[in-house]
Amino acid sequence: MNISLQAELGDFRNRLTIYTYALKMSFVAVMLSSVVIALLLLPLDWAGVLPMPLEHAVIYGVALSWLIGGIVSGVLALVAGYAMHQLSVSRAEFERLSRTDMLSGLLNRRAFTEALDKVDGQACLAIFDVDRFKAINDRFGHTCGDAVIIAVSAELAAAFTGKSMVARLGGEEFGVMVVAPLKEERVAQIKSVCATLAENPIAVDGLMVNITVSAGIAELGEGRSKEAVYSAADKALYLAKTLGRNRVIHEDEGLQRRLRNPDEITHDGRSAVMH
Repeated sequence: MNISLQAELGDFRNRLTIYTYALKMSFVAVMLSSVVIALLLLPLDWAGVLPMPLEHAVIYGVALSWLIGGIVSGVLALVAGYAMHQLSVSRAEFERLSRTDMLSGLLNRRAFTEALDKVDGQACLAIFDVDRFKAINDRFGHTCGDAVIIAVSAELAAAFTGKSMVARLGGEEFGVMVVAPLKEERVAQIKSVCATLAENPIAVDGLMVNITVSAGIAELGEGRSKEAVYSAADKALYLAKTLGRNRVIHEDEGLQRRLRNPDEITHDGRSAVMH
């Protein structure tokens, strides 16, 4: 019922919709009550028990239905509309919270994964990971770690706008759906934001914390499952970490490296060098 009313009258998060709903419900209620009164007066008139002519009784009955019924139904409709308004706002807020990472304010992994299903090409997935994040937490405390997450989130959100989409996948890991016509342009944007983060220390409680970020990139091609894209980007990120961190690796570069150095690769396709 709520869905059909919203389709007819609009979103109940808008207060004007509530007043429109109340007015319409009042009008419908009064019209129905007027019809009911008229139908009830007919048999009374036939029985000869009306104290006045039928025409006058109908006029008085309709007038009272508009006066009393209109006011009562209007108030009830306003109350019902307000309840729907509160429910709609709460529902919208719940939906927003269920799709948002609380610390960073970015999309969470679930919402980001859903968005990947709607990509229609000319985009890539970049997975960013803050280098040596555990060491930052151990040395400066979790408050500092949270500040780093917030700062990285803000930089990513500012760097990737428009149709691009940024999310915190968990911990110190972020996902970005980078939308741009050319692969070279997408890679350049990713390298640029990594360089910016490396060049600008984060101020936390009077301390300047230097960070670097590694990234792995995989293309979101047509017909390619998001699971395959996630896996390819994750492997590229792993390779970036293995090669010394603070770098960006595209899946194509990782494939070329594996073809050149097959002896360095383990059975699961990852480099045997630990990070």
